[in-house]
Amino acid sequence: MANYEPLTSRFGARVTDVDLSRSLDDETFVGLRNAFAEYSVLYFPDQPLTDEQQIAFSRRLGPLEATKVGSYGAGTPLVILSNIGEDGKVVPDDHRLNMVHKANGLWHSDSSFKPVPALASFLTAKTVPPEGGETEYASMVVAWDDLPKKTKAKIDGKVALHHFATSRNRIDPDMVTDAENDELPPVRQFMVRDIPETGKRALYVGSHTGAIEGIQDKEARTLIDELVDFSTHSDKVYTHKWRENDAVLWDNRAVIHRGRPFARHKHPRVMIRTTVAGDGPTA
Repeated sequence: MANYEPLTSRFGARVTDVDLSRSLDDETFVGLRNAFAEYSVLYFPDQPLTDEQQIAFSRRLGPLEATKVGSYGAGTPLVILSNIGEDGKVVPDDHRLNMVHKANGLWHSDSSFKPVPALASFLTAKTVPPEGGETEYASMVVAWDDLPKKTKAKIDGKVALHHFATSRNRIDPDMVTDAENDELPPVRQFMVRDIPETGKRALYVGSHTGAIEGIQDKEARTLIDELVDFSTHSDKVYTHKWRENDAVLWDNRAVIHRGRPFARHKHPRVMIRTTVAGDGPTA
């Protein structure tokens, strides 16, 4: 039976006594699925999974997204987050593979720029740098609970526009390709989401969020930045220091995350992500 140990006082759990390389029995899987909704972030140490095993476990949670055009792993269920080029060497800091990591250093929810945003992300560590490269997770359930009533009333029921280019343009205005722009137009998402399994609510904003319907652009951008800043105070954040064969599963409805810097031009870092699709549009 899996064992759950809280990572922080308000969200996240370390999960032991479970082997994700094997098909879990129904009781263990149901408990894990319930813990996913309750804790939002689940950390599994010592899980040396093959790509096929990672895909098999992820598919049990739901249908998988195909990796978008322009990404390493496009068209497959795998998002390959790597700074190693085709020659097997670490690429220069200004290489597109490293630019992707820089963009992922902004607080975001995976696939919020898609009409049907992601339910879950499952990330495994294959090669980690000796220092840096952590992933930080901020609980948007905790953020919603802690927001002042006046702010809640202002944003509850509001719809924001999420666009892949919004985050990438903050790194490099030329980073988004024409194919990415064509495939990923702006989409509408509610600013507050419900977590049906728990009855909790979660704030839903991040670096892909660029505008709010019914609010002038300048005011909207200020409000978005203020909400992200509020949500990512240290009391709402869990920082994961990766070790090889670590695996982390998180609820994109309930947390935002970002990757921390490391010596990208010097040390290799290879991570594999599978992304479980949501069950419909939010707005």
